[in-house]
Amino acid sequence: MNNVKQLKFWNFGGMYYFYFMIWALIFAFLPFWLNKTAQLDTSVSGLVFSAMAITALVLEPIYGVIQDKLGLKKYLFGFVVLCLLFIGPFVQFAFIPLLQINAIFGAIVGGAYLSLCLNGGVGVVEAYIERSTRENNYEYGHVRLFGSLAGGTAAFIGGIMFVKNPYSIFWACTISAIILGVLLWTLRVKKEDKTTDQASETTEEEETPVTKENIINVFKNRSFWGFCIMMIGIATMFDVFDQQFPNYFASFFNDSSRGELVFSRIASVQVFLEAGFMILAPWFINKIGAKNGLILAGIVLFIRVIGSAFFTEIWMLATWRLLAAIEMPLMLVSIMKYITSVFDVRLSATVYMLGFNFAKQIGISIFSVVMGYLYNLVGFQQGYVVLSFIILAFVIIGAMIMRSEKHTTDNTKNLTAA
Repeated sequence: MNNVKQLKFWNFGGMYYFYFMIWALIFAFLPFWLNKTAQLDTSVSGLVFSAMAITALVLEPIYGVIQDKLGLKKYLFGFVVLCLLFIGPFVQFAFIPLLQINAIFGAIVGGAYLSLCLNGGVGVVEAYIERSTRENNYEYGHVRLFGSLAGGTAAFIGGIMFVKNPYSIFWACTISAIILGVLLWTLRVKKEDKTTDQASETTEEEETPVTKENIINVFKNRSFWGFCIMMIGIATMFDVFDQQFPNYFASFFNDSSRGELVFSRIASVQVFLEAGFMILAPWFINKIGAKNGLILAGIVLFIRVIGSAFFTEIWMLATWRLLAAIEMPLMLVSIMKYITSVFDVRLSATVYMLGFNFAKQIGISIFSVVMGYLYNLVGFQQGYVVLSFIILAFVIIGAMIMRSEKHTTDNTKNLTAA
């Protein structure tokens, strides 16, 4: 790897690192903040996450089409970074006053704003960096591991920060956004040298504009709908389960602050293990296939959720939490490989944002509220039993509808380009 290419690799990695530092800080500690600082019950907390999901539903189709038309241009990514810059001031000076005026109104506004940066914005970040790394012949999973490293760092330092000052989490997000903005501004994406066939294929792809017909034909591909169902079963339920699991875990401690700190340590170990699996995931998924990788991720999630319902010793819950270190790399790498092998790569951002993020947010907007009420009604343990079987149903149905990429002919693969 020459010096220029090596520098670019670290630039991509740095962008992943600081974006997912923000992501991990908020999603790991927002449940604690909503419960302890904002003093919201689980149903209103669920409304915050639902508002984030519903806002993303509006944003994702727009973001996807815009990013596919922009290609390697950075304008939309820059807008997401601009929103990230104001997380600290928003939470410190606006969120609590809005909740005090009206809890439901405040939850909706707060969730909608955070979605600009996270639930909606993550699709822009992932799609842009995946396209850029593919253009420069990097393995997506190897660059994406920086996001896992960020998650480990955030979990380790976040627990200390949150106990000392709950608002410091969000100001750390603002500082990370400043660094992310600098990395994005300095990034120069250049096409690497390719073989004659690769260069010809790339030129043809770039010179063929994305049309409305291309986008409409995505919806005619049965694999797209199977993929959406699979994403609800895996990605949606992953987030729904994790939204309030920190509060469930902390409830086993006499001192909730102690529980929060221990959870942050466990989460830190989990995401560092995740980074290690991320290195191996591309090789493993290439061996078993992207569709099988998604099915396996769904099985691991099912085991993790149902195990958390029955294994209620602290050390057992901690061990079960670490299964996420296997699940996340399987899911993330399989998603990107499935999209680029089954669908027209010109539409990778659209398929990613609609098939992954849009479907995921539909699920979150529904199941965050449903599970929030269910936790109140029957408790976490019974709620987790129900959730585990919902996961299993979605994974089975999605797998039955999706085509395996190895059985996808060139004509099927390019249905979206018809």
